[in-house]
Amino acid sequence: MIQVENLTLQAGSFRLENVNFEIPRGKYAVLMGRTGCGKTTLLEGLCGLKSVVSGRILIDGADVTDAKPGMRDIGFVPQEAALFPSLNVREQLGFALEIRKWSARERDERVKELAEVLGLSHLLDRGIKGLSGGEQQRIALGRALAFHPSVLCLDEPLSALDEQTRLEMYSVLQTVKQHFHTTTLHITHSMEEAVHLADLLFRLEEGTLQPQEVTREGTDRPSAPPEAG
Repeated sequence: MIQVENLTLQAGSFRLENVNFEIPRGKYAVLMGRTGCGKTTLLEGLCGLKSVVSGRILIDGADVTDAKPGMRDIGFVPQEAALFPSLNVREQLGFALEIRKWSARERDERVKELAEVLGLSHLLDRGIKGLSGGEQQRIALGRALAFHPSVLCLDEPLSALDEQTRLEMYSVLQTVKQHFHTTTLHITHSMEEAVHLADLLFRLEEGTLQPQEVTREGTDRPSAPPEAG
């Protein structure tokens, strides 16, 4: 569960003030808004990558406002996968577990589970060179989920993918949602992504976060026009 109370964040000359919202445990929330409105600043504030000026951030009831990024129980997938170039897929998935001192057996079992859910079992011993964008995003997703985080934050994870790969990733993300039940905040410009994935939809406009309805009718066409880039 994510609870944000009267949150104010500063990023250079940009300031986001008095933001309030709540995402119940296990729900998949999508946050939309125009370029420059503060979506990524808000996500980075949740993850501890931007300093909080005032307000509170609670994860499953625990106040993490001043906690270091690694102590917030949040898995983060940036817009670009940012994988480790020298590690194979197995090592990428197990990285967060190794630094948390999981035993070799525990790591192996968790990596196997992640690989099966994400469709990566056949790639475990491959390096990342030559892997497709979709494969790399699935690896980044698995790495973020590896340590059983309470919250998953996704910063425009599908924006660099072609249409066919994006459609495949909708299925992957639905499977992840159903299998792990991790509270998720997904940032995007795409109403199509919201229609396919969101339990909850928020829009950030002029510093105000407003809940929106997700309309799924007919052939899953969006209920509002896509955002301008």
